[in-house]
Amino acid sequence: MTRLPVLSLITWAPFVGALLIMFTARHRPLAVRLIAAVTTGVSAVLSLWIYVAYDREAAGFQFYEKVPLVPPLGISYELGVDGVSLLLVLLTSVIIVAGVFASWTVAVRSQEFYALLLALVTGVFGVFVSLDLFVFFLFYELAVLPMYLLIGIWGSTGEVRPRGIFAWAYRETGVGTKEYAAMKLTLYLLFGSAFILVGIFALYVHAGASSFSFLDLEAAAFAPGVQRRIFLAFYVGFGILAGIWPLHTWSPDGHASAPTAVSMLHAGVLMKLGAYGVVRLGMGLLPEGAQALAWLVGAVACINVVYGALSAMAQTDLKYVIAYSSVSHMGLVMLGAATLTEAGLNGSVFQMFAHGIMTGLFFALVGLVYEKAHSREIGKMGGFGKVMPGIATAFTVGGLSSLGLPATAGFVAELLTFMGAWRSDHRWWLFPAVAGTFLTAVYVLRVAKQIFWGPPSPHFHHLEDARGPEWVALVILVTVLVLFGMAPAIALLPVDTATVPLLARIVGP
Repeated sequence: MTRLPVLSLITWAPFVGALLIMFTARHRPLAVRLIAAVTTGVSAVLSLWIYVAYDREAAGFQFYEKVPLVPPLGISYELGVDGVSLLLVLLTSVIIVAGVFASWTVAVRSQEFYALLLALVTGVFGVFVSLDLFVFFLFYELAVLPMYLLIGIWGSTGEVRPRGIFAWAYRETGVGTKEYAAMKLTLYLLFGSAFILVGIFALYVHAGASSFSFLDLEAAAFAPGVQRRIFLAFYVGFGILAGIWPLHTWSPDGHASAPTAVSMLHAGVLMKLGAYGVVRLGMGLLPEGAQALAWLVGAVACINVVYGALSAMAQTDLKYVIAYSSVSHMGLVMLGAATLTEAGLNGSVFQMFAHGIMTGLFFALVGLVYEKAHSREIGKMGGFGKVMPGIATAFTVGGLSSLGLPATAGFVAELLTFMGAWRSDHRWWLFPAVAGTFLTAVYVLRVAKQIFWGPPSPHFHHLEDARGPEWVALVILVTVLVLFGMAPAIALLPVDTATVPLLARIVGP
């Protein structure tokens, strides 16, 4: 196995599945689903294998691959994983396998749907394993662009009642429609991509390097002013995808309009690309810039945590509640990174994983509820726990992880982030972080009680629980959420091998 290009197999297996679907399974819906399940299953099995086989004593980037692509410009197909990217590759494989089974009932143009979904996840895997920044950017675009078609064709249009002095603008622009959400998401993320591309070329030029390799650029020395400017470009560019305030507004609309599997990937993995980019490129290559601007990252993260939670409390659409909760939880991810402490950075990476699993579970459940009840309006629903006990139980477990109940992955992530905030130079960051957790408990418990554990609603009859392949997604995600909450060392041991050297570069040993 050590001689196999295992990272390439993980990355390109879904893309091969997409090609097989497009060329061999046009009129065979079951074959489409089976190809998607098998090829994503290959990536999942290999992701689990490298997670187990990773040498924690040696640490650093392992399973290294390099093939020159454009030697005169120093562009290579260079892959490798360390403790941070290792965990995120595992997260991606779990979410895509669950997403394939959660989308088993997609009937309209399922061939193109699964092909685009698998192309998207190829881009995500590529971002997490790429060590060449030019190839990294190409994979990043591959991960982002299919979202436009996936939302614009298979998405759902929400009901938004235009009110106030800007009601005319809402009507003219089609706020609430899937086409509006798809266009808004794409424009925002392409705007962010411009900052990222400028930052990558600025690194290349200022390093005087003949290579885009992360390992080469890591050894280069940059002036403090240059570091601050490029770090700010990366923070804005990647931060848009991570949902930083006030550049987050594409996210709730995109989440709410996307089909189930796309919402799972969107919130569960794609938003993590933004945070990963800030940590890997911003902090990894620009340590002085990261230290100088940590106050800005942390302050904006505090706004994210509280603003996202308050916005989630105000929603009446179930999918918008989960969408705004993602904005809040991504604030915790960025806050942990900004603390520049071992506990905080470990908490940030662990929160990426825990929130990815939790929000993937939430969107799978919202999709199932909508498919069976044909409504996402919280006020109309009630008593669903009696007719769909499996879905109700899974939603409750996800909700308890979201509010940080011990023995769930969310608790470990939040505790580490709080510890990091308290040990940082800005102790006041702890208070908005804790306030956000309290507000999360309010809206999560309110929604769970109203929909599942309250009195039965007269609007819905003959509802049924999850069935067949739908159970696969729920069981996988709930199991992972509890397993990593009960045994967090499974994730923290490899992550620590990457975060400690990173912090040594930023703040010294």
